[in-house]
Amino acid sequence: MIALVTGANRGIGREVARQLAAAGHTVLVTARSAEAAAEAARSVGPNARPLRLDVTSEADIAEAARDLEALDVLVNNAAITYDTWQHAATADLDVVREAAETNLYGPWRLIQALLPLLRASPHPRIVNVSSEAASLTGMGGGTPAYSASKAALNALTRMLAAELRADRILVNSVCPGWVATDMGGPGGRPVAEGAASVVWAATLPDDGPTGGFFRDGQPLPW
Repeated sequence: MIALVTGANRGIGREVARQLAAAGHTVLVTARSAEAAAEAARSVGPNARPLRLDVTSEADIAEAARDLEALDVLVNNAAITYDTWQHAATADLDVVREAAETNLYGPWRLIQALLPLLRASPHPRIVNVSSEAASLTGMGGGTPAYSASKAALNALTRMLAAELRADRILVNSVCPGWVATDMGGPGGRPVAEGAASVVWAATLPDDGPTGGFFRDGQPLPW
C-alpha cells in the first residue's frame, strides 16, 4: 500500500506518516522544500520516501501526478493560518484567500490530479484533515480564514464521497482534536493520539464509512 501525506515534515503530518509506515505502508512524505521532505523521511524510517510538494503549486501537483506509478491513500493534511487574531466582520480577505489556497484548493487540485491512480487502487482512501472549528453546528466567531476554509473542505468531502462511491473510494474528514503542535500550541493532547484518528480513516476496511466527519473513530456533527 502506498500513501501520500501532505505537510508531513512536522506535527500531525509527520506522525501520520510514521504510523502508516509502521503499519507497512510505503509513505510519500511531502513538504514544500526538498530538504524538509528528506529530513522528515529519514525520521519516519525506511518505509518513507521524500517528495517535494507545495499543494498551492499546480506545477508541483502535475509533476507528482506524472511521476507516481501507484497510490492507495491520500492524506490531505497540509494547512495554514489558524487566525485567532481575526474576526469575520473585519477579516483581511487576503489572509482568508491565502488560507483557502492551501486548506481547500490545494487538496482539491491534488485529488483531481491523483484520481486516476486512486481509481486504479484496490483499496483507495482519501482523508481530509479538518477541524471541529469547521463544524457549522457549533461554530461561533473567530478564526474566520481557518474555519471557513475547513468548512469548505468538509463540503468537498461530502461531494466527493457521493461522486466517488461507485469507484469504491472512501472519502472522509477527520478532526484530530486539539493537539500539541506548532499550530495548536501547548496544552493539547499528544500528537500520536491526534494522528491515530487520521490513520483510522486511512486504513478503513472496504465496507467502512464514507462521507463522514470523525474524531477518534466517532462521528462529529457537520
